[in-house]
Amino acid sequence: MSDTISISSIVINSADPVALAAFYRKATGWQVTSDDADFTTLSGGAVTVSFQRVAGYQVPVWPRPGGHHVHLDLTVADLDTAVKDLVALGAGRPEEQPGGGDWVVLTDPEGHPFCVMAG
Repeated sequence: MSDTISISSIVINSADPVALAAFYRKATGWQVTSDDADFTTLSGGAVTVSFQRVAGYQVPVWPRPGGHHVHLDLTVADLDTAVKDLVALGAGRPEEQPGGGDWVVLTDPEGHPFCVMAG
């Protein structure tokens, strides 16, 4: 390909886009730039992150193989403090933690796994 391809947005399927965007807004400090009951977008990083309503949405299951399709990696200054803060916002902390202390797997309020690591 002759043109450079860049990712402009990541879209995450959801049962409640507004509520899920609110969780990530609080977690990241990003701003809601499009707010609709069926499609909500956050901006503030290199790409936007959007949440779209899907009829019959099925919650991802971590760590079941095939139980999730994509996850976000979040980089933070202080891993322990960030994990505590994210759990206080509503994140879950599954038992299985494959990072060996290098990162922590959490799940958002709808069950999507995401990783938090010091950076």
